[in-house]
Amino acid sequence: MKLPDRPEVGLVLCYAYLWTKDDEAGRSEGAKDRPAVVVLARRDVGPSDLVYVAPITHSPPARPHEKIAVEPRVKRHLGLDADASWISATELNVFAWPGPDLRPIRRSGASDVPCYYGFLPRGLFNELKHTIVANWAAGRVRAIKREE
Repeated sequence: MKLPDRPEVGLVLCYAYLWTKDDEAGRSEGAKDRPAVVVLARRDVGPSDLVYVAPITHSPPARPHEKIAVEPRVKRHLGLDADASWISATELNVFAWPGPDLRPIRRSGASDVPCYYGFLPRGLFNELKHTIVANWAAGRVRAIKREE
């Protein structure tokens, strides 16, 4: 599987995301692989980058502050499906780069298949970042630390 040199904010990875409800139920593995956006990559905490990712989902938000809509043109740019999608602004997974939960975007035997789709447009990423910061300040963000 082909990895980027470093995780960069705005990069959309293919990742086995672990939802809060699954973590609370005692699961330690994500139920399925999904796109997830790198929202923070800390390089100051150890030998590996510490990466925070927010999942992209087809489930609409229950409350407006919970998720950011992904426009169809962005989904096409990333090579994702055409169904309506949102990025969570209240749930994050945290892991040491590269971690065991990265997945190739296409299932094949080729070793050069990447684990990333591309980058979010800057405006959409900034909207996501500001929403996560506001949710964090309000105590509405849950960050699940993933272990190797």
